[in-house]
Amino acid sequence: MKLSRKVFVASAMMLVAGFAFAQSEKESSVESEYLNDVDGDIIMTLAESDEYDNKLVALQYLQAALDDGNTSDAVIQALDRLAGDGLTTQNRTNGRLMNNFPEIRREACKLMAKVPTEHSKNILISIAVADNEPMVIAAAVKSLGQIGINENDEAVDAIAFANRRNQVLNPTSSLALEVLNAFEMLSDSTENKKTMIDTVTRISTDYHYVTPVRQKAYKLLKKLSSSSDSKKKSNADAK
Repeated sequence: MKLSRKVFVASAMMLVAGFAFAQSEKESSVESEYLNDVDGDIIMTLAESDEYDNKLVALQYLQAALDDGNTSDAVIQALDRLAGDGLTTQNRTNGRLMNNFPEIRREACKLMAKVPTEHSKNILISIAVADNEPMVIAAAVKSLGQIGINENDEAVDAIAFANRRNQVLNPTSSLALEVLNAFEMLSDSTENKKTMIDTVTRISTDYHYVTPVRQKAYKLLKKLSSSSDSKKKSNADAK
């Protein structure tokens, strides 16, 4: 009798848990569908708002839209707006900048990696060389590496410029690490590795950076040097 009662209680608990899980899944599904169905114009309206919370909501909608494969013009325009908010687009009241939210720019730059196009690459380059916030620059650099478009070495040159400027004004280990990671991803598409090697060398010998970052720079430098030597030998053999 006691055993039957225990079995009954256990079964009841499992049913309740199952119902709760199903309800949670249903609510999550409904929320996901709603996010994906939001019109691009609505997202743009939220992105253009001066309110920080509205921009956060816009980022959530953009995340859902991009995950669903939506890369409409309205979605891309909203993403561009948020990535350059307070930088390329400035709203001022009595001289005060009202839309300077580095966290928003950082998250938008991260989302740009989901749209690996020439346009996204150009936007990220403009942000990497113009922004003053290391966390935003780091996000732009990371996405540039993930997108992988590096015609005429322009992505590598922009990353090197951004790191050089930051290294002088405010050397930041997190940014230096993203620079190294991006260079690693872009090394095969880089024609002239001199700029890359110079940047990695400076990072490896700059004690403003933490030891793990400098150690990674040493390893990447060896890899780049070896690759450069192999290319030279290959060209010499071809002649």
